[in-house]
Amino acid sequence: MFAQFDFDVIARSWVYLFQVGMAFTLQLTALAMLGGVALGTLLALGRLSGWRPLALLCAGYVNLVRAVPLVLVIFWFYFLVPYLAAWLVGAAEPVKVGTFWSALITFTLFQAAYYCEIMRGGIQAIPRGQMLAAQALGMGYWQAMGHIVLPQAFRNMLPVLLTQTIVLFQDVSLVYVLSIPDFVGAASKVAQRDGRLVEMYVFVAVVYFVLCCLLSWLARQLQRRVAIIR
Repeated sequence: MFAQFDFDVIARSWVYLFQVGMAFTLQLTALAMLGGVALGTLLALGRLSGWRPLALLCAGYVNLVRAVPLVLVIFWFYFLVPYLAAWLVGAAEPVKVGTFWSALITFTLFQAAYYCEIMRGGIQAIPRGQMLAAQALGMGYWQAMGHIVLPQAFRNMLPVLLTQTIVLFQDVSLVYVLSIPDFVGAASKVAQRDGRLVEMYVFVAVVYFVLCCLLSWLARQLQRRVAIIR
């Protein structure tokens, strides 16, 4: 079967695949990770808050998002964000948000629910005595969180955060349904143009496999280092 493969189509297209497709995939992954971690940390603090309405609101958001398929959320935001933006700014017509911003908002809000649970576990793993000791030294709640608790939680949860980022990297391929030229979308365009679907999709699978294996190895190395530090 492999004797019939046209490997030349990969040689002709790899620059486009990586400079356009993979560059977009990595950019969206990095931005969604940063936004998701930041929002997820706030959600985790909200879930751990002593103010019950805030804790219930954050818990409801996390449980709702985690119960909905990601591809459905992508479609929701792609069609609803223009109308929500028009409502916020008082425009008569839907605001043209664009596919990139719709995808970025979607992935940030969706991944924040998962990063929230990771950060909540990391914060709860820090002995409560450290918070009490910081408050005894005159630190406020947010000072203690920012200088004592969160740095340790981030260090302890770094391997798990990286693992979730690998999942995010894989999930970014779903933007293909919006005709966005990510790595899978770029490969699909080349495949349809040259009529070589098998070659291109096998190549995409190999690239994802290699990158995810490398990232998983890095996560394991980080986990070992964190265990040694403990």
